[in-house]
Amino acid sequence: MSFDLPRNVILPVDAVDVRLDPGPHPFAQDNAEAIAENWHREISANPALFDGTVVLLSQLAWRDNRLVGRCHAVNYSTFMLWRKRRENSGAEHAYAHAMLVAGDNALVAIRMGPRTVNAGRVYFAAGSFEPADFRDGLVDVDFNMIREVREETGLDLSVAERGHRYHALSTNSGTVIFRRYHEPAPADEIARRISAFVAAETDPEIEGPVIIRHAADLPAGLSAHMKPLIEWHFAGKG
Repeated sequence: MSFDLPRNVILPVDAVDVRLDPGPHPFAQDNAEAIAENWHREISANPALFDGTVVLLSQLAWRDNRLVGRCHAVNYSTFMLWRKRRENSGAEHAYAHAMLVAGDNALVAIRMGPRTVNAGRVYFAAGSFEPADFRDGLVDVDFNMIREVREETGLDLSVAERGHRYHALSTNSGTVIFRRYHEPAPADEIARRISAFVAAETDPEIEGPVIIRHAADLPAGLSAHMKPLIEWHFAGKG
């Protein structure tokens, strides 16, 4: 199966069957020395980095509106080297976005904080899948979305209205699985709540909220995968 899904097109996804393999990822096994050397350079440049646990795919395919795949737990240091050597690595990255839709139909994204790997980048509050996001070996995408939004913004989306299905966009840099989450408050009010949360944090992950009001409202620092998601939303798709 390896990686078999259309690239650069938004796909409807009715189910995500991505399972956690307890064995090591081949990329981690084959590059142990280079991973350690690269991590030393990374933390020398940014001591705030933490070598936690994330997951990296070894297989992913799209079949009958389903994402089916296999992933492995790896150290963040492994992921950091993979970012530099992703081509023909036998590994890919998937992550999830809760597309936060305000009551006035604006989108509320975030700008990452200066001490993070993606400092200054704008996208929806999100983070890599971690082993805690799996239930009996199967990824719980919504759990990941809700957890990451709460950690970064203080918002609790557990009771928010959700889009009836997921969608996915796969590019050479990774596959984003996203779903609309609707909050009844206007975007300015949601942004105010997020800003208050960030101001109260000792070491916030994000710089603050970013409101996107229409398809051409593309903020500086916008991550490349966000433009098609924004256009999709304001075109009334899904």
